[in-house]
Amino acid sequence: MTKMFPEIPMTAEIKAFLLSIGTADVEDENMVMPTLKSTAGPSAGSAGSVFIASGGKRVRLNLDKKSPIKIRKTAEADEIAVYYSEKLIVTGMIEPALAHCPEQAYINLSEKCIFDCKYCSVPILQGRTKTKEETLEIIQNAFDKGNVKAISITSGVENTPEGELERVLNLMPELKKYNVPVGISIYAAPGGARKLKEAGASEVKYNIEVADSEIFKKVCPGLSQANVFIELEDAVHFFGRGKVFSNVIVGLGETDENVEQVIEKLAEIGVIACIRPIYENALRKGECDMERPSEARLLKLYEMQKRISKKYDLHPEKAETMCSLCSGCDMVPGKDD
Repeated sequence: MTKMFPEIPMTAEIKAFLLSIGTADVEDENMVMPTLKSTAGPSAGSAGSVFIASGGKRVRLNLDKKSPIKIRKTAEADEIAVYYSEKLIVTGMIEPALAHCPEQAYINLSEKCIFDCKYCSVPILQGRTKTKEETLEIIQNAFDKGNVKAISITSGVENTPEGELERVLNLMPELKKYNVPVGISIYAAPGGARKLKEAGASEVKYNIEVADSEIFKKVCPGLSQANVFIELEDAVHFFGRGKVFSNVIVGLGETDENVEQVIEKLAEIGVIACIRPIYENALRKGECDMERPSEARLLKLYEMQKRISKKYDLHPEKAETMCSLCSGCDMVPGKDD
């Protein structure tokens, strides 16, 4: 049967363009309902998000009625069409989020943070901390809804990094029954990698956050990038090369050279960088430079990361948990080629 609508699969270029905008408006909210609002990281407090799958790729866009990206239904069952300024740019499917993202139970334990990164709304919103029982219920609900490939846990810092580590360790024994990889993304605490590995974690993420060390000092007061690097090296010792990750946010005033240097510095010790475009957070407007990177810049950084990954024999596409498994917010070498 001939399709009545042209099929346009997502390419790396189309994904980079969508990520450069970062938002979308949907024709009918029932297309993506129920949608959970983000409670972690710079995009915390947003109106929710939509995941688009097309051409073997996935992209996550924050919902925004004012977005120039419009998502509409087509005559084909379950298919959607994505427009920019009334021009059709890609077709695909909307993927349901099991818990925060498709294919994973991805949970933010604490919506509070004692640190005050100037691009992040979490310190302003100061949400609540989930109980162990609530967390386990969300995970079970995700497994009840669909095929869960991994459990991923992140958290703010309610009181201390050590306290968040203990919160995660207390949860780990309950997760073994699901028999899927478990990824942990929390603020690095001394000695945490060994404890997480012994508890059964498969992968871990400690975030460098900013590629430029001087910008880091300004936008992440109270945090130590040097200490994070120490804990990343320790994590590679316990988890192995390619099993440790670190978010590097782009759009805070850093140069491409800054980004290249930090990707290579991480790769040298066996850590995979997750290049994350900044969300221009309205709650932190004026507190730091925030500019969503362009399509051209995202593609340039993507090619840079592919080259460095190959040089150090790292394979982001083999990630079993967290952001590199999802790939909705980032360009992931090996997945988005």
